Amino acid sequence: LTPLPDTADEAAAIAAALGGGDLLMEMEANEQVLKQKDLTQYRNLVFATHGLMATDLVEFGEPALVMTPPLKASPENDGLLSASEIAQLKLNADWVLLSACNTAAPDGTPGAEGLSGLAKAFFHAAARNILVSHWSVVSASTVELTTGAFRQLQRNPGISKARAVQRSMLELMDQNPSYRHPMYWAPFIIVGDGR
Repeated sequence: LTPLPDTADEAAAIAAALGGGDLLMEMEANEQVLKQKDLTQYRNLVFATHGLMATDLVEFGEPALVMTPPLKASPENDGLLSASEIAQLKLNADWVLLSACNTAAPDGTPGAEGLSGLAKAFFHAAARNILVSHWSVVSASTVELTTGAFRQLQRNPGISKARAVQRSMLELMDQNPSYRHPMYWAPFIIVGDGR
């Protein structure tokens, strides 16, 4: 998979807007470290990585988020945080941002509906709101969109997450004419209560 160098800046900017936070980067951004953390203490979780649909790796057979692979893979740490593994996490998150491609995709079963894959898994793990994408995303504009949403919340603490994302989309189009096309901002939606 192609490297995503923008994701480090994205995570750091979001953490700064939130007033700090734990960042799992590079070798720390692996399944083993994530699964050992007490994730119930975090109200916001951001996964800035590659998202895989169930059909991307036919032998794997379910949607996943790409994590840093270990030197030696095991069933517990193979570099892919699958939907079934996500569903087993214990969360207490107001917002999970899936800054990745195709995170609203179905779970891969015949006739499955959208949002039945990663989104459903995060809801099962107790996330209340999830930012997901309906198709492949452009990394640079995605970084601007997600960090812009957190800047909006920082500037206007009373607005909803949905309104923050909307304002970030409008700001993205206004400040950079090359991002006016919907491919740069329209794949993202918030699923959940939106507050």
